[in-house]
Amino acid sequence: MTITLDEDVYDGLVRVIGRRKISQFLEDLARPHVMQDDLASAYQAMAADTEREQEALEWSNALIGDVADATR
Repeated sequence: MTITLDEDVYDGLVRVIGRRKISQFLEDLARPHVMQDDLASAYQAMAADTEREQEALEWSNALIGDVADATR
């Protein structure tokens, strides 16, 4: 596939993203706009991952301890 960009835009992509990373950057940018992923299904899959859920629970509980002594 070939796309056409303004030269200034391309130069900015090279400067900010890097010459060999532009394609992946543009794909990542476009994906959420063109893919019809079902968000509810994705959340269900994440919730079914018990190891990930346990790590998330431990992380969130650790945050509570971080703020327990914070001044209000």
